[in-house]
Amino acid sequence: MLKKRLIASLLIKNGLIVQSFNFDKYLPIGIPRFPIEFVVKWDVDEIIILDMSATPENRSPNLDIVKMCAEYCFVPLTIGGGIKSVEDVASIIKAGADKVAINKSAIENPSLITDIANKFGSQCIVISIDAKKEEDGTYQVYSDSGKIAKNISPSEWAQKCSELGAGEIFLNSIDNDGQRNGYDIDLISSVTRDLNIPVIACGGVGSFEDFSPGILKGGASAVSAANIFHHIEHSTILAKAHMKSKNIDVRLDSNARYDNRTFDDDGRLLMHSGEYLSNLDLTRSK
Repeated sequence: MLKKRLIASLLIKNGLIVQSFNFDKYLPIGIPRFPIEFVVKWDVDEIIILDMSATPENRSPNLDIVKMCAEYCFVPLTIGGGIKSVEDVASIIKAGADKVAINKSAIENPSLITDIANKFGSQCIVISIDAKKEEDGTYQVYSDSGKIAKNISPSEWAQKCSELGAGEIFLNSIDNDGQRNGYDIDLISSVTRDLNIPVIACGGVGSFEDFSPGILKGGASAVSAANIFHHIEHSTILAKAHMKSKNIDVRLDSNARYDNRTFDDDGRLLMHSGEYLSNLDLTRSK
């Protein structure tokens, strides 16, 4: 059985890494290089970088940023935003990415999924699905940063993408984005239930406790987050420590310590005395 993965999602807007809140408000974090170096150093399995300015500006992803990211990234790297053609994919792969994520262009031109899969293999193409819960309780796919409803359910669209050759689904909850109240488990399970390709869950992580339900209850093959990894020292190792405590089979770094971690009911790390830790040595001494 394949190990479950922890994936960092990094959002770029106007050349800067940002935090996102309901696909509506954005908090600048800084230039991409340093967050990438951080998550690679501290045990993330993959990185997804989405250029949120590319589609609104009607351009392809900035290849200079892709090259810079690839230089510092030593785990599988997925790039998304503004990809409209096989030629765009070729340029991004040449710049150093391992996979591409497409969203709006796949909805508008589903045959692009098959074209990319035929050229580069299904493992190269990730379909990004942004979903929102409607007033009647059903879910619907949205494009254009959550602004335009596409009149198809996430489960239906994911299934169609799989049939067209997609290798993976990156599923994001617009409602939960940046809200720190955990994944939308109903949304995730509705997509994973009958799907035969991996699903990456995203949207809503506010504590380390929030990762495991995406796998254990939602059926995702990987869990992802963005905001929680900013400004929290060693957060990726702590995220995996919590997943390991729930008996989830994740990749572990031989230089990191995952055992003897105690978390409260909200997924916050505790000392054995019950006091919260602020500065913790997470690596073994050499």
